[in-house]
Amino acid sequence: MSPRLLRVFTRIVALRAPILAAYALLAAVGVALAVGIRSDAGISGLIVPSDPDYVATRQFEAIFPERPIVLLLLEADDPWRPEVLAETLALEDALRAIPGVTPVSALDVYRRAHPGFAPTPAGAAAFRAFATGTSFFRRQGLVGDGFQGLAVALDAADPARRDALLAAVDAAVDRAPRDAAVRGVRRVGAPWVEAWIEQASREASLRWFPVFGLFVVALVLFLYRSWRTLVAVVVALGTAVALAVAAGRLLGFTFTVVSALVPLTVMVTTLANLVYVQSRFVDQPEDVDVDAHQLFALANKFLPVTASTLAAVLGFAALAVSRIRPIREMGLWTATGLALSWVTVFTLFPALQKALRTPTGRAVPVRSRLYDRLAGALPFFTWRLRWVLVPGALALAAIGLVAITGVPGRLAPMRVGVDSLDYVDASLPIHRDIVYYRDHVGGLNVARVWVRTRGAVTDPEVLHALDRFASAAERERDVTSVVGPTTFLRMRRYLASGDDTLPADPQAFAALAGDVEQLLLAEPELRAFIDAGSLSNAQLTVVFRGTEERDFRALEAALAADWTRAAGGTPALEGASMRVVGESLLQAKVGASLVPTLAESFAITAALIFVVFLFVFRSAAARLMAMIPSVFAILVTFLGMRLTGTPLNVATILIATTVLGTTENDQIHFFHHLHEGEGEGGLDGALRHALRVSGRPIAFATLINAAGFLGLSFSSFPPIRQFGVVTAGAFLLAMLADFSALPAALWLARRERPRTGSAQPATALPRATRR
Repeated sequence: MSPRLLRVFTRIVALRAPILAAYALLAAVGVALAVGIRSDAGISGLIVPSDPDYVATRQFEAIFPERPIVLLLLEADDPWRPEVLAETLALEDALRAIPGVTPVSALDVYRRAHPGFAPTPAGAAAFRAFATGTSFFRRQGLVGDGFQGLAVALDAADPARRDALLAAVDAAVDRAPRDAAVRGVRRVGAPWVEAWIEQASREASLRWFPVFGLFVVALVLFLYRSWRTLVAVVVALGTAVALAVAAGRLLGFTFTVVSALVPLTVMVTTLANLVYVQSRFVDQPEDVDVDAHQLFALANKFLPVTASTLAAVLGFAALAVSRIRPIREMGLWTATGLALSWVTVFTLFPALQKALRTPTGRAVPVRSRLYDRLAGALPFFTWRLRWVLVPGALALAAIGLVAITGVPGRLAPMRVGVDSLDYVDASLPIHRDIVYYRDHVGGLNVARVWVRTRGAVTDPEVLHALDRFASAAERERDVTSVVGPTTFLRMRRYLASGDDTLPADPQAFAALAGDVEQLLLAEPELRAFIDAGSLSNAQLTVVFRGTEERDFRALEAALAADWTRAAGGTPALEGASMRVVGESLLQAKVGASLVPTLAESFAITAALIFVVFLFVFRSAAARLMAMIPSVFAILVTFLGMRLTGTPLNVATILIATTVLGTTENDQIHFFHHLHEGEGEGGLDGALRHALRVSGRPIAFATLINAAGFLGLSFSSFPPIRQFGVVTAGAFLLAMLADFSALPAALWLARRERPRTGSAQPATALPRATRR
């Protein structure tokens, strides 16, 4: 024991009163700061603000502010019946009465051209002929086989306003009189999805904390059988989490779709460290004073807890390489929180132990009879099966690696989930409604095409080229519709003549497009596609079916080729540029960044942890063996995900770093006490000592970690629920390898034989390690 370290802990225990007062104040300030953290849980907030496409999209939106749009589909066996049209009109009028809500339908367009329309059989027949005479309304999802559609624009500049308008729309739909001809109203659109994701991600923590709290109380009371110990653990744990969350406010972080994982990871890691320290404390020898033993326990656990915390801090900080903003913030936030928790474990917790007089095992024996019986048989068991356990673990890990990366030409890599529906519970109506829309209409992903010109976009020559570009884009595979500046010219021509095609002759086109600048003043919808201020910016909205990152990249390449052909030979477009921007592009980049995030962060985390292991224990070969349980657990977990169809998404991509950064604690503690137990008993005696001193807290901490993450299974947010279930399984796999593959690997490396029988209790200690 370092005399200096013992003096430090002696001082901490002596100053327990001011330490407790200081932490009470810090905890209060931490809670106040945590409450003020703003929320940004939408999918659009995933990309880091410095990303070039993010910057371009925000510049584009400054010119063309994008209003959220949702679709209401009135489902009916015969959507052209007068009763269905009457209900469509009634719902549209109810929506138009809501401030900030603008409904548009094919029926609305027809009514503007035919003010005397009434939903009679004759009027319904005339409207049907009008709506089906062009493909425009069907492509926009405003009419279809089995429904009448309403596009509803929301004047919402922030999530709170969006949610309020969505609630008003829902209320209008629920209040609308329902004719028997209308089976129901389907709600479709990204605003509903984003609102649900934000709500579900916020509720993840609210659902998880009570479950985890109950488990902590039950486990601590079961193991240590002391209310005083329970109070010390809960107060230290709560303070560490409050300080960790408050640190996010000071660092400028926000609550995102993965923010629930920050307090969770800090909590389970802190609780594991508290269990390590408390388990050593309760193991009081007969002839040692409790005060002296407390100092010994703190000093004895200082190195492994510090080393494991440092490794975890570096591991989570490695997520800073990610190009996904919430993952980057989550890594840095968690690393900061873990560092603060380390301070709490070695300052606040000793003060609480002393102030509350938490009992040791001499006063209240710890429940460990079953564990001791199993641990006593492990050394001999792992020696006998060493040639099965180690090759078996490595083989399963290799299969797991193949499950992630795939086999070129034979097995595709693991699926990456970037579709917004991957973030919505499949049992919810919004999920079913969006699937219905995709099956009956087409895609919902939107690409914004930003065209910048040196001259005026309203020049007929420019508009003619834009129309050629829009027509070519609409013919691309998986493109549902294209809306641009010339769409309004097409509708004017269709209303006047029944033909929605624009003339190919330049002079005839110029005659039709000559009053576009006048239309800009009269039609606010057109100003959403032409910048009325400079007349040098235009946009086209391309709706497509693709959901994967490769689908978006293919569309982007096709649009670039279409633009080159449409703009070529057009003098008015000399020096013009076209760029694809928008939220769908950013979402596609998130998908493209998931696998690099997994590979880069895992590699950096593994390298940093290896360096920490090597610095603490010096032997490179032993350290490689020490990582067997974590690597085995991670790769077998991904194998399980592959077999069950669980995708990689913004949450599950963090499993590798989380498991590696958390389970390495066990290996550090195991090897620390393995070396501590080296002596006349050889590896057999060292294993028994390590299993006695570190094995029980490893088992206890793993149960705590697994139960903590399993509590996320109560979340209605699929990525968080999947992360919790899969990570809990990974912790249990790591513990299994800790007590099987790791000792077996040591037997192979040492080439020794057990010196005792198979049933010797794990409580036997080498003489050199007795105090």
